[in-house]
Order: sequence, then structure tokens, then C-alpha cells
Amino acid sequence: MKMIYIPIALGAAFIVFAVIHKISRYKKPLKRAVLSVLSGIGTLILVDILSVFTLVYIPVSVLSIIISGILGIPGVTAMLCYNLIFSG
Repeated sequence: MKMIYIPIALGAAFIVFAVIHKISRYKKPLKRAVLSVLSGIGTLILVDILSVFTLVYIPVSVLSIIISGILGIPGVTAMLCYNLIFSG
């Protein structure tokens, strides 16, 4: 996958979250959309930093960044569970 897909996927996730938050009648839908995308990416970065201590590692790739940006914290948790279950 090319690196150009990361900003496209994150931009699409931002637009989807903004529309969802607007339909839900939140007061600041754009702010909530940004926080939704950044919470997933921040969690992925935190897991990557703490992998030295926890020995639980998620490879940072285009796919993992897109999953964490679109699905947020549940996406990172799912990747962690997948990694723990299927790693040898």
C-alpha cells in the first residue's frame, strides 16, 4: 500500500465522524470527530511506546494506522487481541 492512502483514509474517517456527530446533534461535531480519529492514533502510539515494557507489539503500518484512525480505541484493542491470540 502506498503512503498516500493514510491521509485519504483518515480524512474519510474524519468526514464520517463529523456527519455522525452532526446527526447526533452534538454541539461541536468537528471537534468530536477530530478527537475520535486522534484517540485511535494516540492509542496506537501509546501501545507502540509501551511495547518495550509490556512485550505486546502491534506493527505500525499503513493498515494499522488506518484501522486505528477509523475504528479508534476499539480497533486498537481488537488488533491487540488478534496479536495476542494468533502470535506463536
